[in-house]
Amino acid sequence: MKIGFIGLGIMGESMCANIVKKHDDTVYCSDLNKDQVAKLVAEGAVGVESNIEVAKNADVIISMVPKSEHVKAVYTEILPYIDETKICIDMSTIDPSVSVEVSKMIKAKGAQFADAPVVKSKPAAIAGTLGIYAGCDEELFPVIKPILSYMGENIIYMGENGKGLVMKVCHNTLAAEIQNGVNETLNLATKFGVSVEAFAKAVAIGGAQNFYLDGQWKNLEAENYTTAFSLENEHKDLGICQRLAAEADFVMPGLENAKRVYDKGLEAGIGKDDWRSTYKIVRGDYDA
Repeated sequence: MKIGFIGLGIMGESMCANIVKKHDDTVYCSDLNKDQVAKLVAEGAVGVESNIEVAKNADVIISMVPKSEHVKAVYTEILPYIDETKICIDMSTIDPSVSVEVSKMIKAKGAQFADAPVVKSKPAAIAGTLGIYAGCDEELFPVIKPILSYMGENIIYMGENGKGLVMKVCHNTLAAEIQNGVNETLNLATKFGVSVEAFAKAVAIGGAQNFYLDGQWKNLEAENYTTAFSLENEHKDLGICQRLAAEADFVMPGLENAKRVYDKGLEAGIGKDDWRSTYKIVRGDYDA
């Protein structure tokens, strides 16, 4: 079974590298950034010039691109080369409605399609320990799970097409709301002389203990904002959640508050920085 990978960005590069290491057949890859393709070729992948070449050669096509419009463009481009022998897995984080639209387009050609967005960030992508939420036909899940296992270790079937993305968007929104609570309370505590380390240790033994603070307090203490997951990517995910909430006619005040912080981050020009840069926004570093 030959695998093709489209999109070698911050996450995709490491995800593809793990497939190359673990899969016993050919892995094709393509990206607009030819330097990224060259890095994967050095690790054993076969670099091709276009997404079309990936679709022509691979039995399983995996995509990991930034936005809804990019996913739609990729699958529209390769659609003439899709048939009943192909399986398509999109691991991007996009609007669920767009993913469902793409799934129908692919299934109309006789192929199979899954949305399989990931959780955690670059270190987990490197280690192959991502969490993955799959949305697809139930019978497809056991077929693709071994492939997804090259990249992740916690792989959950969420239901039909689009449901993996609904879960991913809800997850990332919850993470942003937790993060915003950490940002507010940690900033307040430091104003009264509590150190970042003392705050983190105290929270860790109480009911407010959370994965975000456990994993990020040392970076916050060191003012380390090296990007593992960008502020602009989380801003995109919160925008998707706003659209889902509007579709459900459901009010989410916590989402709206977190989104305002991220809006301010983009306005301040720090969208490429790590998402924990929101700590500085809440602190007031970018107030006029």
